[in-house]
Amino acid sequence: MTTRAVHKDHAPQSSAPAPAPAPGAGRPILTAVALVATVPYLALKVAWLSGSRIGIPDGSVLLEAGPFLTVANAVTLAMDACVILLVLVLTRPWGLRTPAWMLTVPVFTATGLLTPILLGFPGQLLVRTLGFGDGPEAAAAREPFLDSWVFIVVYTGFTVQGLALAALFVPYARRRWGRRWQGAMGERLPSPTGVVAAAAASGALVLGVVFLYWAFGGTAGLSAEQVEAHSAESAVGSVVHAVCALAAGAGALLLARGGALRARWPLGLAWVGAAATLAWGAWMLNASLGPQLGHGEGPSTAVQLIYAGQMVTGSLATAVLTRFLISRRES
Repeated sequence: MTTRAVHKDHAPQSSAPAPAPAPGAGRPILTAVALVATVPYLALKVAWLSGSRIGIPDGSVLLEAGPFLTVANAVTLAMDACVILLVLVLTRPWGLRTPAWMLTVPVFTATGLLTPILLGFPGQLLVRTLGFGDGPEAAAAREPFLDSWVFIVVYTGFTVQGLALAALFVPYARRRWGRRWQGAMGERLPSPTGVVAAAAASGALVLGVVFLYWAFGGTAGLSAEQVEAHSAESAVGSVVHAVCALAAGAGALLLARGGALRARWPLGLAWVGAAATLAWGAWMLNASLGPQLGHGEGPSTAVQLIYAGQMVTGSLATAVLTRFLISRRES
């Protein structure tokens, strides 16, 4: 095995995590913000599981969902409750002794699920503010689902959660794994990893083109229901998924080729892009294969293939990211 040269900017290796410094004023505030941001979503889920109809208008398809909705509410309740545990791991001294995989897997998943919301929700609010969103007539014509305030409350909470978790995770990662992403990237990764990176970049390019095509009004591959539901707000979501996929591909290529670029930037691209592409692809594909609410026809086969493509592309980029981090540990 070829030994990688250690860049002069690398921090010294250590078998144990560095001791956590005394927290400043910012960390307790961020901790409180992250915990409080979970309350609206958790409260809504508990209310719905208890039989409440708060936020669900008359005639909503959710009232006909039955056991499927109950299971979905329970699962998503548990997922958001995990944020509380994650905050504790990132802020308590014992969190530095948590096995790496027990932390990185949930953080990677949280990054993937929250990043498109962090990027898309403000953009959709801006679109509405500028008058390009759906008007009252279009909103009234749609099949009832949830009161509009529910989306504002829930996605605002998710946005705050994402920002607070990122602000807590970065200093934690610096204390525990700082040497992995300090300094230059160094040598090129082995040839098989380069092939995987090229495949990830190719998949990302295809996904980026397709999502941008749909964002700007393209209809090929979409069902009639999806074409009818297209709006400026849904276009923002498509643009966000295109950006995330392209970030995953670019990050994978940069990590594989090595060089003098500081490692933190390609790592950030690959981490965020791969997580978002993989997590949302898996989430949407699972949702499309499950029972469809109401009387809609659901996503087309072409759209399901795109979801699967997101999963594959995200997985390939994740493999390159993992190999790069392993090489830093071996150096």
